[in-house]
Amino acid sequence: MRDEYLLEFYGEECVHCKNMDPLLERLEEELGVKVKKLEVWHNEANRRLMEKYDQGKCGGTPFFYNTKTGGWICGATSYEKLRKWALGE
Repeated sequence: MRDEYLLEFYGEECVHCKNMDPLLERLEEELGVKVKKLEVWHNEANRRLMEKYDQGKCGGTPFFYNTKTGGWICGATSYEKLRKWALGE
């Protein structure tokens, strides 16, 4: 099993989060990585974990965090920015 260092914090009913799904699938296929999805609107433990990584950076969903690099993205984004985040660029 691969290390899970790419995290997406999302809300179940979040439209912007759902719009990111195809880009995340493409990212996983092209780079061979796995993004761990953590629902925060209905899961208190995941919400607390998001707050730990967020530290006031974003405060909303989707929030992407790379635990290897500390890189983060707040909100929906382009594929190119998502790819750079995943690669630690």
